Amino acid sequence: MNFILDKQTLDDLNIFGKQKAAVYNLFNETQTRGGAQILEEMFRYPVSDVQVINRRSRTIQYFQQQQIVFPFRNECFDTLEHYLENTDERSKLATEEDNLQRRLKNMVGADTAFEQLQKGVLAGIEVFSRMAAFMQSSGIASSGIWEEETADIQQVLTDPQFEWVHEEQDAKKIAFAKLASYDRIFRFAAREKLKKLLHHIYHLDVFISIARVATAKEFAFAKAVDTEENFIRIEKMYHPALGSPVANSLTIDGSSNVIFLTGANMAGKSTFMKTLGITIFLAHMGFPVPAASMEFAVQQGLFTTINLADNLNMGYSHFYSEVLRLKKVAEQSARTPRLVIIFDELFRGTNVKDAYDATLAVTEAFAERKDCTFILSTHIIEAGEVLKGKCSNIHFVYFPTVMKGSMPEYTYRLTDGITNDRHGMMIIGNENIIGILRSRKPLQTS
Repeated sequence: MNFILDKQTLDDLNIFGKQKAAVYNLFNETQTRGGAQILEEMFRYPVSDVQVINRRSRTIQYFQQQQIVFPFRNECFDTLEHYLENTDERSKLATEEDNLQRRLKNMVGADTAFEQLQKGVLAGIEVFSRMAAFMQSSGIASSGIWEEETADIQQVLTDPQFEWVHEEQDAKKIAFAKLASYDRIFRFAAREKLKKLLHHIYHLDVFISIARVATAKEFAFAKAVDTEENFIRIEKMYHPALGSPVANSLTIDGSSNVIFLTGANMAGKSTFMKTLGITIFLAHMGFPVPAASMEFAVQQGLFTTINLADNLNMGYSHFYSEVLRLKKVAEQSARTPRLVIIFDELFRGTNVKDAYDATLAVTEAFAERKDCTFILSTHIIEAGEVLKGKCSNIHFVYFPTVMKGSMPEYTYRLTDGITNDRHGMMIIGNENIIGILRSRKPLQTS
């Protein structure tokens, strides 16, 4: 079952982006185009199946522990894919074409069609042979890991149609008659079998790439738990794109499925919410996560609202965009249990009184939905004080600010409670905004 996401969430978490810091780019160390495409597909479609998640996680861990290296030359795959794309029957080599005229063309390098076919067949032989050697040397066939795929690969490698490959594994050139026979097998008779082998090799590329990233960045592997209890426990998670991040831990369960987060601007709220979203997202791919450890009940989807813009084309204000977003998420949560829903500074687009009333009402409604998880950040700290007396399943946390004289310092450490920090005017004063406005000089006239 696919994990439910939408474009807003992918954009909020910077899953796909042109910047190097995009999450996909952080993980993409694949060696082949096919591997990169499969990795992108995995990022677009996380899963909500505990068996699939844990199986993929164990596979990547195996490659990490064995320090397995991708055993192929990258250029072989572009040559082979291009070769296999040509399924025109008219491009087959015929025995009667092996005449003096063709040989003369070949001698002067003019027989380009023959040369392209030979390159394709040689690339296929090399890929096939290297895969056979890898299966023998890696020990993966007897590891109990990747069992279905290993059986599939072995079936192709031992197929009688490919017996000749082992005899030609060191070949640099192939005689015309043999090439015609081999080409018919690779491009026509056994094309789908060779494509299947490539499919598994591209997955191998992905898993080796992710294992390498996990080692380099010291990521941990999350454990998905098959349980009726809805919980998420993460120790020392951090944003994967930050150079020197501060790690924070969080436990969410039935007694605290609503997280009410407060703190000053720049204290770390938005980064924390993005970090949590990315960590949950990666866990549902079976990928390593930026944390010391993680254990979780599988969720059905993730919706974030962190960088929501107004919609000028539709004529929507920021507040109305917030309301429509909230409506979409509310409708989805009414249909689907075990959603993780993240709102950063909800109702920032309206006046303080309406924001207070709306925050209070919506958070109470969130608290009634104990089969989902809600993380809500706000500057309306007064609402938090009221909610303390109304809802027992809200966990109040904040990021503190430490004042050093008139200058704020941020710990980025998640702390239980509700913030009392009110340093907005002090920061305005530190930047001398009022003084600048009052000291405007008259324009000089020449």
